[in-house]
Amino acid sequence: MASDENRVETFRQITAATMRAIAENEEIQLTFGSEARLVGTNARLPAPPRDMKDEDVAHLRGEADALAFRMKYHNSELHQKWVPSATDARAVFDAMEQVRVEALGAKEFKGCKQNLSAAFKERCESASYHRVSDREDISLADVVGLLSREQLMGEELSGSAQNALGYWRDWLEARIGGDFGELEKNIHNQEAFAKTLDKVLVHLDLLDLEDEADGDEQMSEETPEEQESDESEDSDASEESESSDGDEMDDQDQEEGPEQSEDDSMSGEEDEDLPDSDRKRQQQEGKGEKVQYRSYCTEFDEEIDALDLCEMEELSRLRQHLDQQLSHLQGIIGRLANRLQRRLMAKQSRSWEFDLDEGLLDAARLTRVVINPLHALSYKMEHETEFRDTVVSLLIDNSGSMRGRPIAVAAMSADILARTLERCGVKVEILGFTTKAWKGGQSREKWLSDGKPSGAGRLNDLRHIIYKSADSPYRRARKSLGLMLREGLLKENIDGEALLWAHSRISVRPEQRKILMVISDGAPVDDSTLSVNPGNYLENHLRSAIEWIETRSPVDIVAIGIGHDVTRYYRRAVTLMDAEQLGGTMMDSLAELFDDDDKKKTSRGRKKAA
Repeated sequence: MASDENRVETFRQITAATMRAIAENEEIQLTFGSEARLVGTNARLPAPPRDMKDEDVAHLRGEADALAFRMKYHNSELHQKWVPSATDARAVFDAMEQVRVEALGAKEFKGCKQNLSAAFKERCESASYHRVSDREDISLADVVGLLSREQLMGEELSGSAQNALGYWRDWLEARIGGDFGELEKNIHNQEAFAKTLDKVLVHLDLLDLEDEADGDEQMSEETPEEQESDESEDSDASEESESSDGDEMDDQDQEEGPEQSEDDSMSGEEDEDLPDSDRKRQQQEGKGEKVQYRSYCTEFDEEIDALDLCEMEELSRLRQHLDQQLSHLQGIIGRLANRLQRRLMAKQSRSWEFDLDEGLLDAARLTRVVINPLHALSYKMEHETEFRDTVVSLLIDNSGSMRGRPIAVAAMSADILARTLERCGVKVEILGFTTKAWKGGQSREKWLSDGKPSGAGRLNDLRHIIYKSADSPYRRARKSLGLMLREGLLKENIDGEALLWAHSRISVRPEQRKILMVISDGAPVDDSTLSVNPGNYLENHLRSAIEWIETRSPVDIVAIGIGHDVTRYYRRAVTLMDAEQLGGTMMDSLAELFDDDDKKKTSRGRKKAA
C-alpha cells in the first residue's frame, strides 16, 4: 500500500514540475480528483489507478500538458472579451480555443503530441463516441472540436471519433471548411483567432452577426430566419416612440405584478458606429433596446415532476452515479450541514419559567414541597423560543452550460441541504428550469407556420421541473435529483419566467418565512428568442422580475452564481469561480438570512420597548 502511494506521489511531483516548466509558472499546484480542471494556478488531474500502466501514464500526462498549454498560450481577459454568451456558441468557441492552445503546444513541444493524443483518445472513449448513431447523440461543440483537431493539429482521429464526426462531417465542411485556413494563419494570435471564430459561429448559424469582410457574400448568405431577425429589429426601432406613449399605463400595471415594459434607455444613434459583435455583447450586458416582454405561445410549456421524465431504473442508475462522482464531497458538505443544523436548532431552543403557581412540579423545589406541601411558587413552565415557520425554495439552472461538474455539485448540494433543513423542521422545495428543445421547439414551428409575425417575444417551449415539492419528504425525492445528470436534459435557460414561476409557488405557502435561492451560471440565453428580439430581451425581463420580488414581495431572495457575476442582477448575491465551493456557500447564505431575521426581530423588540 505504501509503495502504491509513493508511486502516485512521485508521479504527481514529476508531472507538476513538468507543468511548471512548460507553463513557465512556478506557482502551479497539482492535485488529483475526479476530472482534469484548472482554476487559477490550481491544477487537478483524474486520480491515477493504483496499478498504473503505460497508457494510464500517457493520458494523464496528456491532460497535464493540455492544462499547462492553456496557462502558457491562453489569455483569460481576451477570452472573456470575445466569448459569446449564447450557450451553443460559447461551447463551440471554448472547444476551438482549447484546440488552438493544444495545437500550439504540440508544435513547440514535439514530445507532448503523443501524450495529447492519448488524453484525447481517453476522452473519446469516456464520451462513448463509438455508440453515436445519430446527429442528436453528440453536441455541435464536440463535433466541431473533432474536426478542428483534425484540421489544425493534423491529428488522425480514432475509430470512435471518426464514427461520431461522420454524421456531421459533410455539413460542417460545407459550412466552415473554408475557415480553417484563416484560423491556422491566426493561431499564434488569440485575439485575431477569436475574431475569426466570430465568422465561424455565423456560418454555423450560432450568431446573428453580419460578415464584415468584403468578398465573403457567398459565405454569409442570410437564412430566412436571419432576415426575419433584421426585420424584427427594424420594427422594434419604429415602435420606440409608441412605447413611450404607454408609460403612464405601465406605471399603473406595476401595482399588480413585475414590471415587464420599460422605456428605451439608450439611443440607437450611440450604437450605429459599433461593430455588430460589440453591439450584441453590449446588449447582453443589459444595454440597448428595452421592449415589452411577451411569450408567443404557452400551450407547449411544461411543468413536470422529475419522476415523469425518466424511468425509475434509469433514475436509480443516475443517482448512483451522482453519489459515486461526489463521494469525496460528502464529508466536507456533511460538516457544513451539521454546522448549519446546530445554528438552526439553537434558534429553536427552549427556556423555562420558574416559581409559578401552576405547571410542572419543579424538582429543585422538592425539599420545600415535602416540608410544606401547600407552599406556593413550586412549579415551572417550558417555553419555546420564537422561530418563524420557514420554507426554502431552491431554483437550479438546468441549462447546457451547467453540464458536467457544476450541475453535479448543484444536485448534491441541494440533496444535503434538503436533508439538513428537514431535520430542523424547515421545508424545502427543489426546482429546475430549462427548455424542451434547442432552437425553439414547437413554439418556433408555430411562429413559422403563422407567417413569422413581428414582435414574437419568447420563442421556445419552457420546461419547469419539480425535483422535490415542499411537502414531499426527502426520502421520496432523493432519486429525482439524479435526473440532473441525464444526458440531453440541459438545454436553454429563460431565467425571468422561471424566477416568477418559483416565486408563485413559494408565495402561496402558509409558512411565515419564505426564502428563494437561485443557483445559476450565466445570463438568460435562448437562441431562438434572441434571433427575433433585441439581444438584451431576456435579460431585461429577468431584471424586472428580480426588482419586483426584491421591492414588492415578502419573499427573501438570494442568488449564487457559478463562474458568472450575478451581483449585477441581485441585491443579495454571491459569485463563485469554482463549483466545489457551492455547498458551503449555500449553507452560509442561508445561515446569514436566518441571522438577519434574528437581528430584525431584536430591532423590532427594542422599538416596542422604547
